[in-house]
Amino acid sequence: EVQLEEAGGGSAQPGDSLRLSCTASQWTYCMAWFRQAPGKEREGVASIRTAGNAVYTDYSDSVKGRFTISKENSKNKMWLVMDNLRPEDTAMYYCATGSKYPCALRGRFEEWGQGTQVTVST
Repeated sequence: EVQLEEAGGGSAQPGDSLRLSCTASQWTYCMAWFRQAPGKEREGVASIRTAGNAVYTDYSDSVKGRFTISKENSKNKMWLVMDNLRPEDTAMYYCATGSKYPCALRGRFEEWGQGTQVTVST
């Protein structure tokens, strides 16, 4: 069992930036960010894995070019840098892991954090 803890959520105005972090209790092969707004289905945001010097990522079209996912294996940490925030980015953001094949947003993620709230408004 992997314990996950998110941090960094808060309030922002459109166009602002926020950085989310996820700290895991142990190294995991694949990590991802998901989000869910009230009354809406859960949406995959971004996933990441590394192999040597190669980095493999998967982004939702809604955040591609604005959000950047990264991780530091030695610290079991993952980040999501969110630039040019929009009101539609408002949601609870969750850190997840557990998918083996594929490591992509369509994968099966079984371990979840408690979430961190992001609110984007004027």
